[in-house]
Amino acid sequence: MVNRFTSVSTALTLKVVGIICILSFFVDFLILLLPFQPTDRVWQINLATAVVDRGIVPLVGLGLLFAAYWIDSADAGGDRAQGIDLRFPAVILSSILGLMFLLIFPLHLNNVNQAKTQTLNRITQEADQAENQLNARLSQLQAQLNTEQGKAQLEQLRNQTKAQFSEILKDDQRYKQALESPQIPANIKDLLRKAKTDPQALNTAIEQQTDIKTLQSQQLSQVRQRRDEAQQQARDNAWKSGLRIGISSLLLSIGYIIIGWTGLKGSGAIQGGKPRAAAR
Repeated sequence: MVNRFTSVSTALTLKVVGIICILSFFVDFLILLLPFQPTDRVWQINLATAVVDRGIVPLVGLGLLFAAYWIDSADAGGDRAQGIDLRFPAVILSSILGLMFLLIFPLHLNNVNQAKTQTLNRITQEADQAENQLNARLSQLQAQLNTEQGKAQLEQLRNQTKAQFSEILKDDQRYKQALESPQIPANIKDLLRKAKTDPQALNTAIEQQTDIKTLQSQQLSQVRQRRDEAQQQARDNAWKSGLRIGISSLLLSIGYIIIGWTGLKGSGAIQGGKPRAAAR
């Protein structure tokens, strides 16, 4: 009697948990559909990612549900379980989910690839726009420096910079403090070390840092480096998303299809197109 009660209680618990797992998935699915934007590729990617991430939940629910009916059948000595039999609807649901996750696999890969292409094009356009703006500003600055007033201001700036460095180099205590200070950039510290042994290195560095062509080359290099890093990050994100969601979706599809096929075959629904007669 105790064993009978335990079996019934266990089967009922598994059924309840299994049904809740399946229903919770569909509740999440309906919420994820809002706001409904089927033509938005980003929305499609986010929906596919969220659905696949939750795809294991109904699979666990189906497993618990079939385990409960197995316990019922074993306890009843092979007789049909009492109450509403949800096995056939569960098999149909599993087949539908298997088809859904099978379709998600190529659709998600295509969406990710197209989104990656759009992102790369946008990054390239933004980088080209930044280069054009930089060239325009530097051209304007070059035109200003070509005037007598501009040349005088540039020379004054060079002299002031050289005087500041010279004061630090002459004072050993200030020189040591500058090298130990975390607020001073590493390139400035390197310049101080070089200028300490070679005073001409200071003049060369100041001229390079105030030369328009050198400045243009450095800033263009920074813009292109940021562009390359952004493009590489976009490729990596697309590759990781496509691989993770694609493989997970394919595995989920295989699992659901196996459950659906096995259930339909066991029920006789796919044997010669006619249901198998029940032996009584």
